[in-house]
Amino acid sequence: MTLKTLIVDDEALARSRLRTLLRDCRSPAAEVVAEAAQGAEAQKYLDSMALDLVLLDVHMPGIDGIEVARALRDRADAPAVVFVTAHAAHAVTAFDLDAVDYLTKPVRAERLQQALQKAERFLKERRALQQADAQQESVLIQDRGRAERVPLSEVLYLKSEYKYLTVRTATRSHILDGSLNEFEERYPARFLRVHRNALVARSAIRALEKYDDGEDAEGWALRLDAIPEPVAVSRRQLAAVREVLKEAR
Repeated sequence: MTLKTLIVDDEALARSRLRTLLRDCRSPAAEVVAEAAQGAEAQKYLDSMALDLVLLDVHMPGIDGIEVARALRDRADAPAVVFVTAHAAHAVTAFDLDAVDYLTKPVRAERLQQALQKAERFLKERRALQQADAQQESVLIQDRGRAERVPLSEVLYLKSEYKYLTVRTATRSHILDGSLNEFEERYPARFLRVHRNALVARSAIRALEKYDDGEDAEGWALRLDAIPEPVAVSRRQLAAVREVLKEAR
């Protein structure tokens, strides 16, 4: 694992030192994808980027590190937080906010590597729990007096057709009385909007290719695992689909 990392410190020299130390970290490695000099700037990055780790100073002008960490506490996709500060007095508060480690300046390379290892363990354990929870989730299909639970992990796409949804698995298509918006809002980490009438399972995406549906020769469609039919991608959603494919590489 290479940890996508945000460094937050109001001192440019402190950020530079952490960046230098991280270059020598290997197990796991870390890639600095952004830096912030204050809490408000850090929050913008945290809201707009997929991050694994934030190295967070405590004392900064305006919004401090404690406030930043508190805002992250209830987010399911929050990065691991490691506080890096010259003051040891806030250690108890930091761990109450679920920080995975607390480093005091000047940071030693060996100690930073240990913190990265803790962050990696934290992320792996959380993802394993999320996957276990997701595997237990299902959608209830009712057809002619018969009820069947289809695990969400088996759903490859959902399409809105007339007043119903088509729920496609590798082996069958089911009809469901429901709303695409409901699935999109409830399971954003599982399903991706690719068209106004379609969501696809992120884990099933394999390729994006040119597609002529008879109406738009310059159209695009996704190929998914285990099924032959493509799923059309609207021009409005094309950039988001490409971003997901890029992150999966």
